[in-house]
Amino acid sequence: MKKGLAACLTLVMCLSLAACGGTEQGTTDETPAEETPAEESVTVRVAALKGPTAMGMVKLMSDYAPVEGALADKENVVTADGGNTYEFTLAASADEVTPKLMQGELDIACVPANLASVLYNRTGGGIVTLAVNTLGVLYIVENGNAIQSMADLAGKTIVASGKGSTPEYALRYLLSENGIDPDNDVTIDWRSEHSECVAALASGSATIAMLPQPFVTVAQTQLPDLRVALDLTEEWDALDNGSALLTGVVVARADFVEEHPAAVEQFLTSYADSVDWVNDNTAEAAELIGGYDIVDAAVAEKALPYCNIVCITGSEMKEMLSGYLQVLFDAAPASVGQDAETGEGGLPGDDFYYGA
Repeated sequence: MKKGLAACLTLVMCLSLAACGGTEQGTTDETPAEETPAEESVTVRVAALKGPTAMGMVKLMSDYAPVEGALADKENVVTADGGNTYEFTLAASADEVTPKLMQGELDIACVPANLASVLYNRTGGGIVTLAVNTLGVLYIVENGNAIQSMADLAGKTIVASGKGSTPEYALRYLLSENGIDPDNDVTIDWRSEHSECVAALASGSATIAMLPQPFVTVAQTQLPDLRVALDLTEEWDALDNGSALLTGVVVARADFVEEHPAAVEQFLTSYADSVDWVNDNTAEAAELIGGYDIVDAAVAEKALPYCNIVCITGSEMKEMLSGYLQVLFDAAPASVGQDAETGEGGLPGDDFYYGA
């Protein structure tokens, strides 16, 4: 009797184990584990200014679109990068880019460093900085020999472009720190584009200008006697204020970053690769730059070593940019977006710095 009971129990246990095993196997076959769906391909609308920011991007553009005929109208070149599609726009000034970015017609844009903070404040935190892409590239050039120091600019007229963005605030800060009142001791003749400043020098209507590279080189090809009187990056460093002079950054709409994180990461990877290639292959990069009608290829080849094109991200980006914005804020709060009447706005919060 005991032997029969034991045999029955053994049979029941075997059947139970077999049933469990069969159920487990059946579950695996019928309902496989769910996989995280890959992000769908997205069209990324990118804008850059004709200058160092666009120069650093030409390899990315050329990898996925032929130079011949591309950017014939300086906009809407469609290229593919991995799973993404791009529409590139080149603009002559930040004024062409800002409205489109704020209205959601652009996803990523290269803009002056201080303007990124201004847009962050205007949009209530709707702008995120992805990278620093251009260090100091501003110079005082002169058709003559009168300017040997910042102090020599007192009483002079300076033709410049970039009012309301990095060039203006950098110049005003440097003048003030050198004892020159930018509103009373010097005349700044603001033009809408850097090319207009070059034209003023070429025509003789101006003898002193503030220009960034590559426009310094453009001007020198037309005026062989034009000299670089002051390197504003060196003048900034001489103040020993604990910050670096920055020119440009890459920003994105915060909602785009949130909705398409993989697309943003892919862009940053490809952009960094493009910057490295441009810096390492000057002659080839210059040909592409000329092909995209950013500046003449010969000019680009001469200017590239002085354009300070970079792609700095993460904590290093935050440290550099926050230090620069702090200096501007201390000197002129409006330069980073603080409202002069209400006092609202100011230095951006941590959410402004992507990946930091």
